[in-house]
Amino acid sequence: MKLKVLPPTLRKNNRYLTVDIKIDCPISKDDLVTIVWDACVRFQGETNTANFNLWVMKFYEMEKPDDYYCYKAIIRCQRDFVSDVRSSLALANKFNNSRIAITTIGLSGTIKASQKYI
Repeated sequence: MKLKVLPPTLRKNNRYLTVDIKIDCPISKDDLVTIVWDACVRFQGETNTANFNLWVMKFYEMEKPDDYYCYKAIIRCQRDFVSDVRSSLALANKFNNSRIAITTIGLSGTIKASQKYI
């Protein structure tokens, strides 16, 4: 039996955040997933974070300036919780005893449109 595809009216409305990450040590995509989920759970709690529909879609490594590593990423979240996710990411400041700064540089409705911020 073939699974039915949900019609667009019943699908969740997603938004894509383009974020800029500056950190003292190198990280991978898996580390970023840990950072994002940890920040959201700490600030919003487990019940709210479960509604966010968080997912790290793309992860890019940028040129390294002298004193820190720079990355950019595209993070998917549900439309109703964009401000909660942005505030949670802004409050993340430590990962494995390294300083970290996460800044939202763009918000869009598609992955293709969010790639213009990179």
